[in-house]
Amino acid sequence: MKIYVGNLPYSVRDAELEEIFSPYGEVISANVIIERETNRSKGFGFVEMASNEDALEAISQLNGKEFNGRGLKVNEAKPREDRPRKPRY
Repeated sequence: MKIYVGNLPYSVRDAELEEIFSPYGEVISANVIIERETNRSKGFGFVEMASNEDALEAISQLNGKEFNGRGLKVNEAKPREDRPRKPRY
């Protein structure tokens, strides 16, 4: 199951995101979304866990939990919608 993690501190990177979720089960991937131009975190990311049960447990335990002064927003990721690309100027 893929999990959306929002309201992350901008200092968090992939390895630290994986550490947050690993106590709840096997983490397949953990990716913090980074802005291309500034190489800075956008404040959210995605975690994929091997087991749906582990993912649901992680969501219930971590949603709203404070991490480095910020309340995490954790829920099941929704499929990405196809939307037209913005032209670059």
